[in-house]
Amino acid sequence: MDYEYMTAPCGLACFDCVVYLANENKELREMLSKQFGIPPEEVGCDGCRAVEGKCPVIPMECRVFKCAEEKGVKFCCDCPDFPCDLLHPYADKADSLPHNTKVFNLCLIKKMGLESWAKNKAKKVKHTYFHDEWKL
Repeated sequence: MDYEYMTAPCGLACFDCVVYLANENKELREMLSKQFGIPPEEVGCDGCRAVEGKCPVIPMECRVFKCAEEKGVKFCCDCPDFPCDLLHPYADKADSLPHNTKVFNLCLIKKMGLESWAKNKAKKVKHTYFHDEWKL
C-alpha cells in the first residue's frame, strides 16, 4: 500500500474510506449508490490524489486538495499556514462524515510519521470518532 498516495492532503485515510472500499465490495457500493443517489458504477474512488480531489459522491471540488497542490505540499501539516480555515471542523454532517478528524490525523502524521500513523492509528481514529463515547 502506498500510504502517501492513499492519504489525502487533508489527512483523511483514503485507504479506509467507504467510497474507496466500495471498489471491492458490491453490497457497500449498492448501499452508497442509494445513499448518494448515483448509479453503483459511479460510486467507487481510487483515492483523492487519483481523482485530483473530485470525489464522486461529494458534489463540489475539494478546496484543500487544490490549495495543497498550489502550495506544493504533500500534506497540510507540511504547510507553514497549518492549521488554516480550510480544515475548520463543522457540525453539519459531522455524524456521517470523518472530515472533523482531519487536523487530528495531520497532527498524528507529523508526530508519528505517515506509515506508522497509517498502519497503527488511522483506523482507530475513525472507529473512535464514529463509535466510541465522548470522554473528558
